[in-house]
Amino acid sequence: MAKESSHAAHAARVHQVVVIVDENSNPFELGCATEIFGLRRPEIGRDLYDFRLCSPEPRTLMRDGFFTLTGVADLEAADAADTLIVPNRPDIEVPRRPAVLDAVRRAHARGARLVGFCSGAFTLAEAGVLDGRRATAHWQWADTFRARFPSVRLESDVLFVDDGDILTAAGSAAALDLGLHVVRRDHGAEVANSVSRRLVFAAHRDGGQRQFVERPMPDLADESLAPVLAWAQERLDSPLAVSDLAARAGVSPATLHRRFQAQLGTTPLTWLTGERFALACRLIERGESRFEMVARRSGLGTAANLRTLMRRETGITPSAYRRRFGPEVN
Repeated sequence: MAKESSHAAHAARVHQVVVIVDENSNPFELGCATEIFGLRRPEIGRDLYDFRLCSPEPRTLMRDGFFTLTGVADLEAADAADTLIVPNRPDIEVPRRPAVLDAVRRAHARGARLVGFCSGAFTLAEAGVLDGRRATAHWQWADTFRARFPSVRLESDVLFVDDGDILTAAGSAAALDLGLHVVRRDHGAEVANSVSRRLVFAAHRDGGQRQFVERPMPDLADESLAPVLAWAQERLDSPLAVSDLAARAGVSPATLHRRFQAQLGTTPLTWLTGERFALACRLIERGESRFEMVARRSGLGTAANLRTLMRRETGITPSAYRRRFGPEVN
């Protein structure tokens, strides 16, 4: 009965995500937020979030005058946000409006989660909520950011940073990575995978991956990692090593490592561990209660390894993860 009451309470009040759209904001990041947090999810069977846009002005001119945004809520809507996504204006040298900065400070003071996409880190830092905190921003602006906000612990070579109640993403596409990370944190890996499938986007890119990929598009078709990635994903329960992936790709381990760094911005072992962890989460969410079995089927080996990785990635134990995201028990 207690669990039923908890789920009923959740259904009565859906987590509210509010985006502040200010003058010269980037349309792309606004689109990312809308896609991830704003769309209805008939494939899931419930709405994940209550989503709103707000602006300090009735008419907001978007980046470079591409279009004008009207018909959204005023800035007071930010005061009801459980998660507040701050403006991501690329004119980083222009001070943010005092009313916007005050809204960010109020949200932070009452415990709301704050999210900055790309140049949104500048908004958060200008509001003073990032002092002494970890954050990231686009690599192109790293030196400028450090010079203006020396008290912020900037990590300029990662996709996104999750510092608990403040999360920041680097370049524009990293907004999708961070958005999916938030969904995974709120609703579990299975729901995040469903959202990513609708987006036709990679379900799990770890925030620690590098921002700058030396060769986003492979020069030669036979250097694509797609075949070996698909092959490995079908065999995660097997004792795969980097040497096995290299043999499948027909290259040396050193060459495979270089290709992973160039095309994915990570190492083969880190990618493989991330895929295994994502599978372990999905198995728990689908109802597998035997953690030794979860570890074995996901290739993590032992329940002890699963517990260590779960704590590192989510901050909670497998049992707590199951209580939060596992099937309801009648």
